[in-house]
Amino acid sequence: MSRRPARSEHAEARAGTSAPVAGDRVLTLPNLISFVRLLGVPLFLYLLLVARADVAAIVVLAVGGTTDWVDGWIARRMRQVSRLGELLDPAADRLYILATLVGFTARGVVPWQFTAALLARELLLLGSLAVLRRFGYGPPPVHYVGKTATFLLLAAFPVLLLAAAVPGAAAVAGAIGWGLAWWGLVLYWVAGAMYVVQASRLVRAVRARGASA
Repeated sequence: MSRRPARSEHAEARAGTSAPVAGDRVLTLPNLISFVRLLGVPLFLYLLLVARADVAAIVVLAVGGTTDWVDGWIARRMRQVSRLGELLDPAADRLYILATLVGFTARGVVPWQFTAALLARELLLLGSLAVLRRFGYGPPPVHYVGKTATFLLLAAFPVLLLAAAVPGAAAVAGAIGWGLAWWGLVLYWVAGAMYVVQASRLVRAVRARGASA
């Protein structure tokens, strides 16, 4: 039985619409932006944990979060959507989130419970991906709920760092940052649950086809 990746099935469902189809190009502007975002991860950790240059770390984190939206917009606008970009973009998002959690927990910006809640969701998603690969499927397409959660978290992190680095801004920035962070955490788990449901449906469909074969 031949099985197609979940992403391919999603692309087929969009056939006949104006959504650009992912291609095999590597050297595109959105992919370049994603590569630069990846390079920003170790730079952010160095600035935060080694140099203790909090203002510069805030700038790197803010730029990384902003370009998360920019590369996707450029890819759609210039019709440069690529399979590599579909992998790089969420990979950069997760690395930024994980790196920020590690740095923030080490600096005491966020409590370990918040970090544990986000990491538990990542472990849940990794388990779902492992099950999908076992049945011959690739990662499911990124859902808008997950993208919204990622946007909220990446927006919250520089604000939380600002609250920790500038005492005069702690009250306002802390309230805004934690508001965004908690909403991001809730939506992050909602998106994770949606991915698990999607994975379970695919697995059940494969087993049903195998039973009827």
